Amino acid sequence: MERAEVLKRVIGILTDAQDIRRAAEAGELDEDGDGGEDGAGSTPTAGVATLLLNEMLPSIRVPADASPQQVAALVAEALGPALHTMVSGFSLAFTSLAMVHDGGRTDISSIEVLQELALEIEAGTYDEGA
Repeated sequence: MERAEVLKRVIGILTDAQDIRRAAEAGELDEDGDGGEDGAGSTPTAGVATLLLNEMLPSIRVPADASPQQVAALVAEALGPALHTMVSGFSLAFTSLAMVHDGGRTDISSIEVLQELALEIEAGTYDEGA
């Protein structure tokens, strides 16, 4: 998965989380965290995050005779780049939201900040090496 796609998926997770929180505060979620048996309501954020992890994280082949140190090295080598990209995405989103908050801006909602960030990502603003 390309970096820009990961960043956009992170924004999607944060947007879904806000929708779920609003629904919970309004009493629209049942005990399972969804909108009821008919499937209405928000998709739980955990499901979106799990989907992102399943798509991003590579499968790892470990030789049967590998030592614990070798297993740790293989796992770190395989997962490191994907986890770095995801953490970078959440950090970028957090920083963008924090800057608006710390600037005292009340003319823009957090959803609007995330939408603006998504447009910047789509335009290539945060491409590596840019």
